[in-house]
Amino acid sequence: MIKYLIAISTISKIGASAMRRLFNYFPDAKQIWQANLAELLRAGLTEKLATEFVFKKKNIDPDHELEKMHKENIQVVSFLDKKYPRLLKETHNPPYVLFYKGNIENITEETIAIVGSRKFTQYGKQVTERIVEELIAQNILIVSGMALGIDSIAHITTVKNKKRTVAVLGSGLDQQNIYPSSNRGLAEEIIANQGLLISEYPIGTLPLKHNFPMRNRIISGLSLGTVVIEAGESSGALITSKFALEQNREVFAIPGNINQPMSVGTNNLIKQGAKLVHNANDIFEELNIKQIQEFHKAQSINPDSKEEAELLKILANESQHINNIVKLSNFPITQVNSTLVLLEMKGLVKNLGGNMYIKSMQ
Repeated sequence: MIKYLIAISTISKIGASAMRRLFNYFPDAKQIWQANLAELLRAGLTEKLATEFVFKKKNIDPDHELEKMHKENIQVVSFLDKKYPRLLKETHNPPYVLFYKGNIENITEETIAIVGSRKFTQYGKQVTERIVEELIAQNILIVSGMALGIDSIAHITTVKNKKRTVAVLGSGLDQQNIYPSSNRGLAEEIIANQGLLISEYPIGTLPLKHNFPMRNRIISGLSLGTVVIEAGESSGALITSKFALEQNREVFAIPGNINQPMSVGTNNLIKQGAKLVHNANDIFEELNIKQIQEFHKAQSINPDSKEEAELLKILANESQHINNIVKLSNFPITQVNSTLVLLEMKGLVKNLGGNMYIKSMQ
């Protein structure tokens, strides 16, 4: 069924929310691909989107799309797959499909995002190298966007030390569209060091400007915290920190010279409450590292009742509103509420806000 999932993903208007509606209605990707207009409408697509789907799929060959992926050594994972990164799954708007090169199972939960400006000072370079070296010495996995500047320095420092890193791109992962093109060699080094390239965009997607703000939510979503190292007042790195806050993740910032334009963004973050960072110990202290350990500890906790087991089953693959949990479980809402509280205390369920819940541990 992978070829149909890939084919559906090539239709750009079918985003994460539309994918969820389709997979909630149809049992698999093949049936989605073969669905007619009426069936797509019943699945919850708008008439405009359903019509576009039917029209565009006429010119898409699933076998050919799969063949292109194989030639580029690109693989795909869906939100329902156990290999889908758990930290990203817990965010409010994760991509339904991820394309990747490398071994996605190498993504640990001890992840920190390092982001910053494309323009950087010598100070920014030195700080990035030092912070990254301190983090990877404690087996922290570095996540960044492989952009020129601070992102590239973070990746380069990691591969020089023979450690793994994750690069999240705003384009397709095929060789022709790796962006920036000057980092194609770096991309190969990342893979050679057991690292990973990730994108929500299918093969052939150009590095269009509007793709990059959306890719930033994946960088922060994969990470326990985001460290901003040098950022101008309107730097894209600040978008990543905004997503991190929305995802209830930690934001860290390196203080900079008040006379340097590249320090305006980071210094403003600190004024707004971001954790000021001098070294990696400040990051470990804020996260308390126990936060990471609790992720693993909670995995060994088993449900203590049939109610807990049923709710965990309902929440296993996708976030659900409490009303839908009540409907699917056939339990009284008071029982659902009390069970969810117990599961949250155990670390097995996460409250996403707005009465939306998801299973924390997979």
